[in-house]
Amino acid sequence: MNSPIDAAAAGQITLGGDLTVNRLGFGAMRITGPGVWGEPPDISSAVRLLRRAVHLGVNFIDTADAYGPQVSENLLARALYPYPSDLVIATKGGLVRPGPGEWNRDARPAHLRAACEASLKRLRLERIDLYQLHAPDPAVPLEESIGELVRLRAEGKIRHIGVSNVTVAELQRCERLTPVVSVQNRYNLDDREAEKVLAHCTARGIAFLPWAPIASGRHATRAGATRALARVAQRIGISTSQAALAWLLHHAPVMLPIPGTASMAHLEENIAAASVAVTAENLRALS
Repeated sequence: MNSPIDAAAAGQITLGGDLTVNRLGFGAMRITGPGVWGEPPDISSAVRLLRRAVHLGVNFIDTADAYGPQVSENLLARALYPYPSDLVIATKGGLVRPGPGEWNRDARPAHLRAACEASLKRLRLERIDLYQLHAPDPAVPLEESIGELVRLRAEGKIRHIGVSNVTVAELQRCERLTPVVSVQNRYNLDDREAEKVLAHCTARGIAFLPWAPIASGRHATRAGATRALARVAQRIGISTSQAALAWLLHHAPVMLPIPGTASMAHLEENIAAASVAVTAENLRALS
């Protein structure tokens, strides 16, 4: 591919009717330390990476207070504040981190309020454009968790509400309380367990943010999908990761992939996938 690297080549998607972003974003989990814990080995490299992502047309960045914890949000503010006028930073609350590799759920209203207000301070924002419940908490009625986000929105602290790691039934419960503008579930060519959730989002015009979007490019578990991906990538002349991202972009109009990395080379490789043209024949081979 000889075209300039530009996330805008993936097209645009509108969140909540008033936030239009390029349909290839960046996930800011990997800019933290090993095990998504602590600061990265080289903070200056992480800052350069974030600035490069924005330079290459990324105007949607997904993060969470649990990434680090707190490290990812702090790095975003350090690298990008004052923010470009078109940049949307989405963050999440509802998980707590007792230690490296540990992810515990806490979606109590009081915790979500404290988490949101702390994210506002770290990100140096007066309002978070998209605040997402990181995961439903079995110990807390979902309606109570979402109800607190509705109150935070009414107070002007968040603009739009999203949810993550939900089933269709849980998503519908959320929708009875408030408009949901985004859903973030694990989804990639190799793992399509969330297909029904994606279908619901497509029908409702809800942005779908697949986490681990290029797992099939580097950590595939189904040999058939891996071979098909490799064949298509070779045929087009791109990497398997680029083929995986290109498939996502063509698979559903509401798809907003957010590949994350700490590598400048991988960042540029991922964003270049926005310009990949996938033929109907290649789509059939992957689907």
